[in-house]
Amino acid sequence: MKVDLRQRARELGFDDCRVTTANAPESAPRFQQWLAEGHHGQMAWLQRNAAKRVDPQQVLAGARSIVTLAASYHIANCQLPIANRQSGVVARYARYGDYHDLLGERLQRLTQFLNGLGGPSTRSLWYVDTGPLLERDFAQRSGLGFIGKHTNLISRRLGNWVFLSEIVTTLALEPDEPERNRCGSCSRCLAACPTAAITAPFRLDARRCISYLTIELQGSIPVELRPAIGCRVFGCDDCLEACPWNRFACEGQLMKAHARPDLAQPDLLELLRLDETGFTRRFAGTPIKRARRRGLRRNVCVALGNTGDDRALSALEAAAQDAEPLVAEHACWAIARVEAGRRTGC
Repeated sequence: MKVDLRQRARELGFDDCRVTTANAPESAPRFQQWLAEGHHGQMAWLQRNAAKRVDPQQVLAGARSIVTLAASYHIANCQLPIANRQSGVVARYARYGDYHDLLGERLQRLTQFLNGLGGPSTRSLWYVDTGPLLERDFAQRSGLGFIGKHTNLISRRLGNWVFLSEIVTTLALEPDEPERNRCGSCSRCLAACPTAAITAPFRLDARRCISYLTIELQGSIPVELRPAIGCRVFGCDDCLEACPWNRFACEGQLMKAHARPDLAQPDLLELLRLDETGFTRRFAGTPIKRARRRGLRRNVCVALGNTGDDRALSALEAAAQDAEPLVAEHACWAIARVEAGRRTGC
């Protein structure tokens, strides 16, 4: 039965498929402590559904197995030099069509196949990044990979450029062997983080993470962290890129077909000029829409301030008069930063 499931998963484009039990994750106490310390920032939904995350039975009564799946978004030779001082950088995972949609359609078909294996009484739920599950913990317990010191999952076969998804099911499937941690003494990811958000091995303070600051944070980016953002306008890959396991990374065919090279290094001034219609047209069907126009323009102002390019001043001065206070505030900061750099010759 499990062999049939894996074969069907491969046919649908997934790069790996493993199984674990629906028992509670062993990491539950650490997760609850992480929440208690406020390291989740404004991601309030993590607190709201914390009980479900530590008890799969609250997600699906009678659950017996969790199928974990990986889809690689690695593309060989995707490291590009910055085109110019007015180019932004987008995290690799967002340089595609929205993975929620692309994987979700295939997960729905795989779930139907799984229910067919189990018979009429089988019930299953699938999730792509949005379910109340500690997905990395289940992925490690199923043998899909191991959680690295940067708190992301690392596959020995795929590196850490992977999308995770799960199917929780009442069907009893033979579990795979768990994966053990293989970081050893390596601490490259900790050293690579521009904002020191990885406060210790396996501990992330999301409030300092650039991915959180440029995507999840709804308000003003802390002034002291803005310079470290550089020209990143959506997400950050630094800790992932530092991982030596990436030398084994393999391209995933499912995501490769939906690559959006035009999103890799967008022109910052063009992004700042986008109206609501233009934003929707440019980013509909991509992960970047999650930041919303106001959030993206906030990020662009920070990036332009960090470039130190005084050719951006006129665009920033216009943004400083924006009706959206969030954008105006960050534009004013950027203007002051560019002008200070000009005065000191930096």
